[in-house]
Amino acid sequence: MAIIDWIVLLATLLFIVLYGSYKTKGSKNIHDFIKGSQEAKWYTVGLSVMATQASAITFLSTPGQAFHSGMGFVQFYFGLPIAIVIICMVFIPIYHRLNVYTAYEYLESRFDLKTRTLTACLFLIQRGLAAGITIFAPAIILSAVLGWNLFILNIVIGVLVIVYTVFGGTKAVNVTQKQQMAIIFLGMFAAFFVIIYSLPEDISFNNALKIAGASGKMEILDFSFDLNNRYTVWTGFLGGTFLMLSYFGTDQSQVQRYLSGKSVRQSQMGLMFNAVLKVPMQFFILLVGVSVFVFYQFNPSPLNFNPAATIAVQNSEQAAAYNSLEQEHTRILEEKKVLQLKFANPEVDAQTRKQITVLNEQEIENREKAKELIILADDKVETNDKDYVFIHFILHNLPRGLIGLLLAVILSAAMSSTASEINALASTTVVDIYKRSVREEENDQHYVSATKWFTVMWGVLAIIFASVASLFDNLIQLVNIIGSIFYGNILGIFLLAFFIKYVKANAVFVAAIITQVIIIAIFKMDLLPFLWLNLLGCVLVIILAMLIQQFNSRKIRA
Repeated sequence: MAIIDWIVLLATLLFIVLYGSYKTKGSKNIHDFIKGSQEAKWYTVGLSVMATQASAITFLSTPGQAFHSGMGFVQFYFGLPIAIVIICMVFIPIYHRLNVYTAYEYLESRFDLKTRTLTACLFLIQRGLAAGITIFAPAIILSAVLGWNLFILNIVIGVLVIVYTVFGGTKAVNVTQKQQMAIIFLGMFAAFFVIIYSLPEDISFNNALKIAGASGKMEILDFSFDLNNRYTVWTGFLGGTFLMLSYFGTDQSQVQRYLSGKSVRQSQMGLMFNAVLKVPMQFFILLVGVSVFVFYQFNPSPLNFNPAATIAVQNSEQAAAYNSLEQEHTRILEEKKVLQLKFANPEVDAQTRKQITVLNEQEIENREKAKELIILADDKVETNDKDYVFIHFILHNLPRGLIGLLLAVILSAAMSSTASEINALASTTVVDIYKRSVREEENDQHYVSATKWFTVMWGVLAIIFASVASLFDNLIQLVNIIGSIFYGNILGIFLLAFFIKYVKANAVFVAAIITQVIIIAIFKMDLLPFLWLNLLGCVLVIILAMLIQQFNSRKIRA
């Protein structure tokens, strides 16, 4: 990194922290600290909701996902607009009418304290784990690529977030997320235009899409019912809708964003803003990844994008075999380059497409052989390099200054989502557990101080978890997997509360515990793609609660 990159990176991060701390200092009561004084306008709500979901994982993993697998991942988000319309019609009016601080307060008035506490604890478990991942994701990748110390990176990201979140609470999170989203959009658009500009002169944008399509990267819709395929239209609309319903409707990290809206209408408009822009945004980020794929059709690329994996195998007995694979990789890329230039010609024949397909298969096979050698060299090194593709492109192909901006994008995204998470974790801990079951009769200043201390506690726990975590198959999938294990159950509890009035507290409480055990067991046995766990968990807790309630009612009558 050049000095200009360091200046851009540090200036951006310091501005966010100082601006957030300055603009929101002095929250005197719990209403100001947790609800941000309910002053947020719709665009602030919308950007804050979007920034909470768009973590660093989104900007690191999603382009890598597209590089390897194409645009199909966008189907994951097809259920989001449906979910948000339902939330705007049902959830938001209820939350505002009851004037709750957290989503789980409502469950006590509908059921009882133990159901409220159980649901809050399910949220704290899954969101606490996710907060660690949102710190860990950019830290481990930046440490591997730049050689920075992983432990120090975890601490730096966590401490920066803790500082302004403790100072200003929800309002600080909302204010800084507007700046962070502006930086994120600027950086991603800049990267996209640099990629397109860097392609050979006779390769237009349409040619680039054609080249990507020839390698199967532009296959967006999959209508198959294959349960082994994680991303189809059906998993997006069914599993995705239930996941998004639970995430946006019952996850306090999101609920707290729109509870800060000035009115029901402002909150609804903010969420609808997100519903309109989220799918196009994810489509664009995937398109950036596909563009990176096209870029590497004409420029050298490593056999494995994780530099730590390359170093490990080069310093082992497998080095000679790995070098042979690298030579083969170079040969394949050179042949593909010639064919891709030919393929861009309007008069391309079917034979050229077939040759490209054969070379793509050879490249994939070669990369898999490389992974086997890396495992033989060091089985602790991560061989799956999806999360390293985009950062490799940034560091090796972007101009000076823009590298610093893109690194600021990654760290800003990590900070924005982590800030929302520890803010929500602290609020839920204080409102649903501490204030309700530990210290019930204290003044507002006490609860503000308690929220700040719990913010620090959850921030430290997130740093600790980040420091001991290990990289998963794909980081964006890991976050969604953790959510899918818990979200369906939580959503089912809320749907029971909203719509099935005859079901009482004990039936829901028992059904929720049984459901969570079953869902974890199904996940461990790998019986279903993780997105379907959202639908299964939701349906299962509703059916079990209704059956248990019927059994209890008959028992009482007998």
